[in-house]
Amino acid sequence: METGKIMPVFKGWASEWLIRFAIFMVVVPSLGLFGLSTANGGAAAGFYGIEPADVQYSMVIFYAAVASFFALERRFFSFIAVKQYLIISTVVQVVTSYICFSTRNLHVLFTFRFIQGMANCASTSICITLIFSRLKSERAREIGYSLFYGLLLCITPLTTLVTAGVVDAFNYNVLYKFIIYFYVPGAILLFIMMNDVRLDRKFPLYQVDWPSFIIYALMLSLIGYVLLYGQQYYWLQDKRILWSVIAIVILLAIHIVRQLSLKRPYLTLEVFKYRNFSVGLMLIFVLYICRGALGITTTYFAAVLGMDPFHLANMLVANMLGIFVGVIISSRMLLMHRPMRFIIMLGFAFMLVFHVWMCFLFDIQANATEFIIPLIVQGLGAGLLMAPLIIFTVSSVPTHLGSTASATGVFFRFAGFCSSIAFINYFSLFNQSAHYNRFQQLISDVDPATVQRIAGYKQALIGRGMAADQAAKAASGLVVRSVNAQTLMRYSMDYYQLISWVILVVILLVAVYPYINRTKINLEDNQPAPASY
Repeated sequence: METGKIMPVFKGWASEWLIRFAIFMVVVPSLGLFGLSTANGGAAAGFYGIEPADVQYSMVIFYAAVASFFALERRFFSFIAVKQYLIISTVVQVVTSYICFSTRNLHVLFTFRFIQGMANCASTSICITLIFSRLKSERAREIGYSLFYGLLLCITPLTTLVTAGVVDAFNYNVLYKFIIYFYVPGAILLFIMMNDVRLDRKFPLYQVDWPSFIIYALMLSLIGYVLLYGQQYYWLQDKRILWSVIAIVILLAIHIVRQLSLKRPYLTLEVFKYRNFSVGLMLIFVLYICRGALGITTTYFAAVLGMDPFHLANMLVANMLGIFVGVIISSRMLLMHRPMRFIIMLGFAFMLVFHVWMCFLFDIQANATEFIIPLIVQGLGAGLLMAPLIIFTVSSVPTHLGSTASATGVFFRFAGFCSSIAFINYFSLFNQSAHYNRFQQLISDVDPATVQRIAGYKQALIGRGMAADQAAKAASGLVVRSVNAQTLMRYSMDYYQLISWVILVVILLVAVYPYINRTKINLEDNQPAPASY
């Protein structure tokens, strides 16, 4: 008989609210470790002496660890008692965070960010399992999953908001120390309140499929590397990218052959036989592409409107508000058993409104308050889509395939996240270059408008006390800066127009695809992955 059935998970003196508070104190810093790389990319690049792409890859490698370790993590979860498992994951996260705080070596940073991702997968799995083991009804589970995935959507803007003051006052690496200070008290409190029980039947730790994990982790890390650095190294023209692509193809072939031959596959490919599962994966991929496009808006705020991290974080509060409202609406719709097709179309409709609206709002000079409602609308769309799409995807397969479906869903979220970065990098280079060259053709020393603009800048600078020769040079620099802002703005509009067309096509395809409503939502047996971003 399982120990968990003889003894309660938590001690009798621990109140429900204290239990929830302790779990919250562990979950939030765990999720914050993911968004730490995006908190202030410039500060991170400056501290470690690396390029912005390296900062992004430190986040991608963390994500790859979570996605690849998820299937293997359940074996450890079933074998190790939950208190010991909590201590192990806590120690690993604290040690890796301290190493990331101490080092300035890029390869050491990447290595321990990967290990950190594995431990993060374990600690998040513990906490979410503790939460949902206490939610017995399907109604409570639907609300719980909606709130959890809503928190995941908020983690990047929330990290930016919380860390803005810290980065302004200290070096970037201090953020890792703050994570330790925030994480340890909650983990200790949770450990003290728990009895020495198991949350699952003990399963012997033999025949652990380490080879499949290594193959899968290498493949995901290389996919992230190619998508992130491909544009910077001119794709297949660079040997590093070429060999990485070849390695991905070989690893993928080995992975497929191995899974088909194993009696107990690491990730069974049987899930792809179910039509709505594949549809759900594609919709999740598109959602992450759309969600990643929000980074263009934040870049516009910083580069064109000149917002500092504090003001940028305050603007993102509106987006978090929209996510919160969207999550509430989506959970209500799920409980009322509204057609899934309607929920998906409504969510993507809000995303479409945001992207079209922003095309009209991009300007050299703008009032920040004009963007609050569009940011809320974007949050509404993301909040409406995130939990329903994940729950729909996992519910599309039989119960015995639920674990593989969750793990595969994490992979597609990872792929969507990395692909969004790759698309933005591609359009940033070519579209900005095209617009910049077009502006250069129009601007010359004999162009009356250019001459007038330079003269206006020069007079304004002289009026502020600058010498005439310095003012002339500074005026030319201001013109170049204005051209750069215009090219960024035009590229942003082009990208958002493209995303708008993609969303419109998705809405139309969902509208004419009747099979989506045939999937019955089932959270009693099939549960989405507790560790996913």
